[in-house]
Amino acid sequence: MGAAVLSELATEIVVPVCALIGIAFSLIQWLMVSRVKLTPERNASASTKKNGFGEYLIEEEDGINDHGVVTKCAEIQNAISEGATSFLFTEYQYVGIFMIAFAILIFLFLGSVEGFSTKSQPCTYDKEKTCKPALATAIFSTVSFLLGAVTSVVSGFLGMKIATYANARTTLEARKGVGKAFIVAFRSGAVMGFLLAANGLLVLYIAINLFKLYYGDDWEGLFEAITGYGLGGSSMALFGRVGGGIYTKAADVGADLVGKVERNIPEDDPRNPAVIADNVGDNVGDIAGMGSDLFGSYAESSCAALVIASISSFGVNHEFTAMLYPLLISSVGILVCLITTLFATDFFEIKAVKEIEPALKKQLIISTVLMTVGIAIVTWIGVPSSFTIYNFGAQKAVKNWQLFLCVGVGLWAGLIIGFVTEYYTSNAYSPVQDVADSCRTGAATNVIFGLALGYKSVIIPIFAIAISIFVSFSFAAMYGVAVAALGMLSTIATGLAIDAYGPISDNAGGIAEMAGMSHHIRERTDALDAAGNTTAAIGKGFAIGSAALVSLALFGAFVSRAAISTVDVLTPKVFIGLIVGAMLPYWFSAMTMKSVGSAALKMVEEVRRQFNTIPGLMEGTAKPDYATCVKISTDASIKEMIPPGALVMLTPLIVGTFFGVETLAGVLAGALVSGVQIAISASNTGGAWDNAKKYIEAGASEHARTLGPKGSDPHKAAVIGDTVGDPLKDTSGPSLNILIKLMAVESLVFAPFFATHGGLLFKIF
Repeated sequence: MGAAVLSELATEIVVPVCALIGIAFSLIQWLMVSRVKLTPERNASASTKKNGFGEYLIEEEDGINDHGVVTKCAEIQNAISEGATSFLFTEYQYVGIFMIAFAILIFLFLGSVEGFSTKSQPCTYDKEKTCKPALATAIFSTVSFLLGAVTSVVSGFLGMKIATYANARTTLEARKGVGKAFIVAFRSGAVMGFLLAANGLLVLYIAINLFKLYYGDDWEGLFEAITGYGLGGSSMALFGRVGGGIYTKAADVGADLVGKVERNIPEDDPRNPAVIADNVGDNVGDIAGMGSDLFGSYAESSCAALVIASISSFGVNHEFTAMLYPLLISSVGILVCLITTLFATDFFEIKAVKEIEPALKKQLIISTVLMTVGIAIVTWIGVPSSFTIYNFGAQKAVKNWQLFLCVGVGLWAGLIIGFVTEYYTSNAYSPVQDVADSCRTGAATNVIFGLALGYKSVIIPIFAIAISIFVSFSFAAMYGVAVAALGMLSTIATGLAIDAYGPISDNAGGIAEMAGMSHHIRERTDALDAAGNTTAAIGKGFAIGSAALVSLALFGAFVSRAAISTVDVLTPKVFIGLIVGAMLPYWFSAMTMKSVGSAALKMVEEVRRQFNTIPGLMEGTAKPDYATCVKISTDASIKEMIPPGALVMLTPLIVGTFFGVETLAGVLAGALVSGVQIAISASNTGGAWDNAKKYIEAGASEHARTLGPKGSDPHKAAVIGDTVGDPLKDTSGPSLNILIKLMAVESLVFAPFFATHGGLLFKIF
């Protein structure tokens, strides 16, 4: 079999050092962003203008020297930051109660497997050996669940804080040129990306080492307990995504329908009462929600790989370096993303609007190419030349080059999904231009074309996922699928930087409009935002693709842990699970979309009321009541996030307890198959409608000018399409990938209980 080239001591050093480098790099990026001052400083010397960052930022290109603009930007930024912080604290209070209640549930369910016995038990996969008691698994699974939950919450919160810190600074830098504004927005996104990737890795590494002090040689029990980390991460992500998605879309739909369509005022006009809530929503949904979501994917794919490895030759022979192969991939990913980020911020400078989108796409290509080399090195030094992987009761012989191909195929499949998503959602290509053109005949044809585009956009990503599954499973069974998911997520720091860049640019444009800055500034922030819109869709594509692979790997681990030899769809138990599981994403989407609709209804009524009853509001002589709109979004999202969250969290518990592990296996397979398709089509449909509207508004081509300008009938039809797509792309679509991952990891955590006590109804009858 041989041993890994990298020693155990070297592994113990490399992983935490890479994580700390990631944290240090994110802090350096934050310091660079903080050089842009939000206070007018009259006595700044010319020497402060080093590296394009001046502290004295009053000179606008059009010759305006207005201290009031900077002050106004600072005020608006504070309002957005306070609104976002207030919402997240309110959300986390409710989520905290759930977290404690669910932690107690984990302890009771897993502790009861052996009647809370403290005696050592025969191991699950090798009855001749003794392992730690089930009570230990209950305690440590509960601890790792809480660790994952807290890390997820902190990741989302830190991302939101840096985004609200950077939005006005991006606006102010836009006065110097589009390149300077791009660097501030991208660096801010990088802070979030590196903090999240490094924190997730560091906490998981520390948890493994601390748990090892108790478990000793019982690696089977150790890594089974670690799966709670993934469950905690995704549980918080679900509420963050759903709650944040409902918040942002209620405000967005309310602001667009009354402001743009009825009152014919620009987007982000300060007269619109919903405008602050809309800008707050960008941060709590697209930043905090997305951060928690991708952290959940990372934690689950790592946990799935570790669980399978623990019962393979790595775990049986106690090869610590090979065991931590998933963490080594993530460690190298941080270093690769660090180098990649420098290409956007230091090696090349953007000088024109048309260079923004190519610069962001280059980030994906450069990180993928460099990561391919990184994976090859890690595989060569981190795993033996040949080893065995657990494959449903048998051990499968695998070579290290086959493992490299498993990770590589996941990495490149992610890039393909990203570029296909971009093709279908960017207004630089014909699909979105066709959707924009369909607005000539009204909103109905726009909706028809948008839906067709979304359904068609599923084809290539599904083939990419299918090929990844086939290649990785053929080479290394379910372990191969898990590391393929890790490969897709290995460049998570760059992916998140690109993703967070979008909402920061969107907020920057809103602040420019509200602060009354010139149209030149707004054109630059709009260009940044349009590129960010496409990259946000690419980020969602990555999240959905990785969720499919993660869910399948977790499904394999669950089937092994629950001692199911085969999942036969011809048996009634499995088939009813399959058909019910396929229905769940539709039920979940219905709940989340109706929640957005209900909240948007209240928002529209409030915005209309203010326009009708506040004298001088349309004329701009009176201030709207922003606080009431913020409160409507907050209250609605907190109240409405609970039923969809309960549906996802309770389904595996109810099915596993009452119908048993075979039916639950069917439910997981059904939810995975239908959830991935709906998630991709919903996200891409919404993204296409949004960019079709922006295509008409920008009027950059002759074709676009024939459809505009703002306020024309085709533009109004495009706005209606955009508002229909908002809950699809920002609430239901992105939340579905959490649904399929979360049900799978929850089933794996509770598998010992379901295998021992599950199927109560079938036992009774």
